[in-house]
Amino acid sequence: MAAQFGRRLRRGATTTAVAAAAVAALAASQAPAAPQTDGGADDRTAAGATPSEDSAATGNSPYHTDLPPLTTPNKPGASVNLPVTGSAEAGIPASVLAAYKKAETELAGTDAACRLPWQLLAAIGKVESGQARGGKVDADGTTLSPILGPALNGQGFALIKDTDGGAYDSDATHDRAVGPMQFIPSTWATWGQDGNGDGRKDPNNIYDAALAAGRYLCAGPRDLSLAADLDRAVLSYNHSTEYLRTVRSWFDYYKRGTHEVPDGTGVLPAGSGGGTSSPSPTPTPTPSGTPSPGPTPSGQGPSPSPDPTPPATPKPPTTPPTKPPTPPATLGSLENAGTGTLTATEGEAFAERVKVRARSTTGTPFAKAPVTFAVVGDTDTRFADGKSTVTVTTGADGTAVAPALTAGEKTGSFRVTAVAGTAKLRTLTYTASVTARVADTLARTDGKVLTAAPGAEFADLVKVKASYKGKGVADTAVTATMITDAEKPAENDKGPYFNDADGKAVRTLDLTTGADGLLELPKIYADETAGTYTLRLTTASGATLTVELKVEAPAA
Repeated sequence: MAAQFGRRLRRGATTTAVAAAAVAALAASQAPAAPQTDGGADDRTAAGATPSEDSAATGNSPYHTDLPPLTTPNKPGASVNLPVTGSAEAGIPASVLAAYKKAETELAGTDAACRLPWQLLAAIGKVESGQARGGKVDADGTTLSPILGPALNGQGFALIKDTDGGAYDSDATHDRAVGPMQFIPSTWATWGQDGNGDGRKDPNNIYDAALAAGRYLCAGPRDLSLAADLDRAVLSYNHSTEYLRTVRSWFDYYKRGTHEVPDGTGVLPAGSGGGTSSPSPTPTPTPSGTPSPGPTPSGQGPSPSPDPTPPATPKPPTTPPTKPPTPPATLGSLENAGTGTLTATEGEAFAERVKVRARSTTGTPFAKAPVTFAVVGDTDTRFADGKSTVTVTTGADGTAVAPALTAGEKTGSFRVTAVAGTAKLRTLTYTASVTARVADTLARTDGKVLTAAPGAEFADLVKVKASYKGKGVADTAVTATMITDAEKPAENDKGPYFNDADGKAVRTLDLTTGADGLLELPKIYADETAGTYTLRLTTASGATLTVELKVEAPAA
């Protein structure tokens, strides 16, 4: 994945040496011992190998080096309902804290042996993004603006060429770390999760990112209650000893106590906007006063007038200076906005609708972008009003939702495309399918009582209809069996029977409905045994019908 960058620190620390000294000082008082070498050769996950220590989820992007206070927080961190109290640094924004604890709960249910503590996620989130820029997230947990690391172009960081077409990081040349847990797109493609159940895996969402980070840290047979395994996990996230010590310091700090604060009020690391930032330019110093002119030498010129006329005050310009125009936003990417499985039965509406989101080149939602949705392939499925192509404009949040699709009578797969952009088209393709109707009901078309004398044939034929939501289903396979008991059906060896093609008595037949779902059974004959019998009709889809047959001598 990415090469390690050793002791490189985020801009804002004075120097590497100063930050390293601070880390070392803290290590002597409250930080863990130096990381141990990973000697476990059998680390692995169900989906593949455990991330190696020479790789990183973040691409070894810069990170915050601020260390926690040496004072212990006032309140234990066992509950999300704690009051807003204690040191400011101990506060974690509500949605961010909820996401960490939700990830811990889910991992406890799916990978209990890992023993992931939510405080470890909090420590990494603090170091990577300052808890999502102090909790600047919306109600669903998505950051209000993208958090992007620097371009991984090999200049001071790893060299990672673009792997996502700029879909996540708006950079089609090199990858960048994305979101509150700073995943690079190639790592997110493998480890991304849907932590808030909205059908999307979004690295900019704290619930998705926290769960993904938890699964990444728990890869293989790690037990994070063991110091060595926890060190290996953190190093796999960002392979740097400085990084490990900083994360460990916050981990220990949060374990001693924390409390919940409202979203957007968390404390950011010094000199940080929560993501990658550039240093502010140094202002030019302003002179404190105007120097007095030196004395005029005698005889070198006229003496100044005791009451010189003050210079005229210049008038301000009547026309204010014009500001340079703000360049218009440019469409950067088109992404899936949570479209579910597109499938429907013949003639019915699709429950899911195609949803896309347009983003600008800076990663912000791109509004008022025309998106053309088209049905492609051998199908008679259409949008509303029988249209195969429709155009929808994205809203303020950058999303566009296609009209509902209605399945035709042709079964099979087809495609739905979403296209946006002019000079450079952005295209998404979805697979959809229409399945054949399957009978859910089997019923007689009349209510005649079916009787016959011993040794005679039944005067009336059995007529049934297989249907789906009231519409006849053609070519439905129906099995007709004379049974002994409706509760525990088994083929009867006496009573009514059919004749096969050779005139031999049989008590089971395989039949098929006609074009309108109708089926007329062949003649039924009675043997010499009087009594009441049951004919059972079933379809492969589970529709069932029982018919009563009576064999009795005619009345005298």
